[in-house]
Amino acid sequence: MELPAPLRQGVERLLETTPLPALRQAAKTLSDRYRAELRDGRLHMAEEMAVKAYLAARLPATYAAVHTSLDALADVRPGFAPKTLLDVGAGPGTVLWAASDLWPDLEQAVLIEASAAVRKVGQTLALDAIAARTDWRAGDVTIDLADLKPADLVTCAYVLDEIAPASLPKLVARLWQLTGDTLLIVEPGTPAGWQRILAVRRQLLEAGAHVLAPCPHEAPCPLEPPDWCHFSRRVARSRLHRLTKDADVPWEDEKFIYVAASRQPAVSRAARVVAPPKSGSGKVVLKLCQPDGSAAETLFTKRDGELFKAARRLDWGDVLPK
Repeated sequence: MELPAPLRQGVERLLETTPLPALRQAAKTLSDRYRAELRDGRLHMAEEMAVKAYLAARLPATYAAVHTSLDALADVRPGFAPKTLLDVGAGPGTVLWAASDLWPDLEQAVLIEASAAVRKVGQTLALDAIAARTDWRAGDVTIDLADLKPADLVTCAYVLDEIAPASLPKLVARLWQLTGDTLLIVEPGTPAGWQRILAVRRQLLEAGAHVLAPCPHEAPCPLEPPDWCHFSRRVARSRLHRLTKDADVPWEDEKFIYVAASRQPAVSRAARVVAPPKSGSGKVVLKLCQPDGSAAETLFTKRDGELFKAARRLDWGDVLPK
């Protein structure tokens, strides 16, 4: 997956005069903070150079994860066409770009972001490129969500890992209150990210939400440590992306986990592939999370006819056709 051309070009224009050594150092600092999941009270992108590093090194991957998660939501709710979006912890507008790609008729978006430097960049990138009316607002996601109106689609991507665990239940409860139809939360695809998503999922189910994706059921997660649920999306690296990361490979794999919950039940349930497929001559083994709440590897061979042909085309995160 690649960034939309207008977004990629906008990023390149913003970074064209930035010295590469400074960009590389800022990208390394940002990456180290993400991996450590630091919660030291400092904004990851409070300074202009940190924002530039994010645009060069992290935006393509987070866009891919968010777009893939929204795509899975759209598959489960094919008639869902949100007119309003509320994105909490919006960064430079990653969700806005992905949602606008999937739902071009999106009319209005409210984006909450604490960093002034990030808001400025997000507004610049979206100017004359996003059709929806956008309202960028300053705000700490843990305390500044009082004066907001519900939206059809509420999102919170790559935010929970920066918040103290004690603050998460209150934040999730407020996000659900603001959800007119569907809520999507995306986290890094680490064991810790999975545990956060599991906690969010339990809380939302207790509040009466319907889980749409990735789970094809509302039973407890069948996976147990050291296994964990997560997905991966291959991301094409631009020349600038490779230079910033000092990387030779023209792609990278972004691992992520998400939960989509709605006030409306899923139209149908289908088993989802929750691990990389294992292919062989005339066979493929898929680890499937099933609508009955179980998860196990399933062997498909040529004897399965059309089902085998369909299974052979599936990738990690896809659903099994009925």
